[in-house]
Amino acid sequence: MHIGRIAGSTRNLGAPPNWDPDRDGPCQSLPVRDELVGGKLSAMTSAWFPTPEELLRLVAGAPIYLKVLASAHPPVMLSVGETPDATRT
Repeated sequence: MHIGRIAGSTRNLGAPPNWDPDRDGPCQSLPVRDELVGGKLSAMTSAWFPTPEELLRLVAGAPIYLKVLASAHPPVMLSVGETPDATRT
């Protein structure tokens, strides 16, 4: 998956303060859109784009995995965004 630029991005998240690239690997900046879910819950939404190889596996029925880098699982959501409009630039 490739990190995407989400429409209406409000900020970019960087590596956590204790992140060590030598120990933990690279950590790219992640554009997020801060929003409310149901008008009440604070959320950060990011956009991800599958590679062509991942798209082939998805069409063939492969699952999408969500990996949380922590020992406790926070509330999360997965959804599919709108189809890009080829006429927009």
